[in-house]
Order: sequence, then structure tokens, then C-alpha cells
Amino acid sequence: MSIITELAQQAKQAARKLAVLEESQKNAVLTDMAAAIRVNKDKIIAVNEKEVARAKENNLDEAMIDRLILDDERIEAMAEGIEVIVELDDPVGKERVFGTRPNGIEIKKMRIPLGVVCMIYEARPNVTADAGALCFKSGNAVILRGGKEALDTSLAIAELMQDTLEKHNLPKALVTVVPNPDRALMQELMEQRDYIDVIIPRGGEGLINYVTDNSKVPVIQHFKGVCHLYVDSDADLDNALEILLNGKTQRTGVCNALEGLVVHQAIAGDFLPRVAQAFKEHNVKVHVDSKGSEYFEGADVIDESGYGEEYLGLEIAIRVVDDFDGAIDHIAQFGSNHTEVICTKDKKKKKKKKK
Repeated sequence: MSIITELAQQAKQAARKLAVLEESQKNAVLTDMAAAIRVNKDKIIAVNEKEVARAKENNLDEAMIDRLILDDERIEAMAEGIEVIVELDDPVGKERVFGTRPNGIEIKKMRIPLGVVCMIYEARPNVTADAGALCFKSGNAVILRGGKEALDTSLAIAELMQDTLEKHNLPKALVTVVPNPDRALMQELMEQRDYIDVIIPRGGEGLINYVTDNSKVPVIQHFKGVCHLYVDSDADLDNALEILLNGKTQRTGVCNALEGLVVHQAIAGDFLPRVAQAFKEHNVKVHVDSKGSEYFEGADVIDESGYGEEYLGLEIAIRVVDDFDGAIDHIAQFGSNHTEVICTKDKKKKKKKKK
């Protein structure tokens, strides 16, 4: 029996025990997982620093390295994230009434666990804790296959979660990290129809397309994170600039970073010079249409074909539009339905954008 089949079988068996666990028991385990991560943060960082050093030696791009890095702040965010999950309502057993038939039979739909979730992701060790905790709270065992660059860090985090499970007399197979990054094993994972109920790829478009095209197990996927900020004619420009810099320069390698800026022509003359100065200070490369190009020195002037890119770096595409409808059309055409932001004082426009 291969290691993948063995891991999948163990996860399937473990999932049966988790499916009947009470909410209070699950919350107690999660609380202890968060505490274990906090107490052992120095151990996690020591492992992670070695992987970051190797990544830099191997000339991994900056966005990938940023995702790989764990420090005190990010580890605390991991622990807090688990505690947020503790506060969420347990979805297992929730019922929705569909109605009563003429013969008196009441029809309800009850939420139950999927069983075994497989998460395939890149060099993002925080996903190990996030996915492990979310799947556990929802009553599912999880198999985690992360990128080789973060394997040691992921294993260190998973070991802490597994130790906590065993202290609560639960099988450690409820949170499993595939210990070998061999791509052939990933293919084998995607063929485990008897044991894995759903696969969720999390990462770049190439990874998601590969899993979607090759998996024999059902796949839940999203693609690019091409997120926009639209600054309307009545926007508070100070707020808009703050949102823009936070969304573009704080963490460029995450899927909800801003990749596009759309500006109403009425405020372009006031707003874009401020943007140009701020982006110059932050070394942001600008791709802009001909209408907005006059405000940016040395910018890359683009046409329609230049929009819709996920840069995952200090780059952004800017467009000046005639009106609100033009902004909505642009975002609909080039966005990825991930995260879009509008900066306006008009509540009607806010509501219209949600539709």
C-alpha cells in the first residue's frame, strides 16, 4: 500500500470519530491548538528561518518568500485565527426547513461533514493551521499537501496540532501533512476517490488549473485574485489613498492585494498626482491607460489587453473612466470576483456595486 493511500484511509477512519464530536469538545481542542502554537512559536520560527534562507538561496521570487515567512506577528495571527474559529457556530447538525408536504411530512435539510478534505497549496505555512482548524470545526478530517519550500514549517505546525488531538484522545490523522513533496504523490492524492471527498487548491492560477484538470476527486476552486479599488467622483481622497497604499504595498503576495485602480475622470487631476508621488516612494511599477499616463513619469502605457493581470508584486494597472458605470464595466470585465472596493460617499452607488 502506498503512503498516500495509507494516509487517506487513516483520515477517512478518523473523520468518523470527529463527525459525532460535540461542539464544546471541538472548541476545547481548538483552544488548546492555539495555545500550543503560541507556546512553541520560537520552535516554529527557528524551522521557518531555515526554509526562508533556502528560498532566498534558490532565488525564489519576493511574493513567494513573503508568503513563506512566519514571525511573531504572523504566528500570533495564526493563533488568533483559530480562536476566531472557536467563536463560530458549529455548522454540523444545523437544519433548514423546506416545508411540509400535504400528507404532513416535514422536509428538512441538515448540514453534515463532507468527510475528508484535501487542501493543496503552495509555500504558505499558515494555511496548515487555518485549514486544519476550519476543517476540524466543520467536522472534517484534512490532508494537507503544501509546497516543498514550506514543508518543514508545515510539519512543525501540524505536529503541534496532532499532539493536541492525541491529548484529547482523538486520532492525529484528523490533521495530516503529506511528508513528501514529490509531485507524483500529489497526482496520487487526486485519485483517492474512495477516501477523499473534496480537494481545494489554494495558490496561483497554474496550481489551480493543474488540480482542476487532473483531479478525479471533486474540486472547489477559485482562480486569480485580481482585486480593484474604484475611486468615485465624490470620494474622500485621503481615505482613498490610504486604502490604495494599504492594499497595494502592505503585502503584495496575497490574493486580496490590489492589482487594479480605477479612477473617475472628475477627480483624476487631483488624485493621480498624489498616487504617482506615493507610488514613486514605494517603488510601485505603474501600468496605465493613455488618459492617466500624463500623471506618471516613465509609466507603461497599456490598452485593453494589458488589464486583468495578477502581479503579486509592486505593480498595478490604472484606468481613468468616464463615470460609475464605466468603472463597474471595467471591474466586471477584468476582475476575478474575489475582492473589490469602492470609495464613495454615495450610498446608492455602494448598493449598486454589490449587485
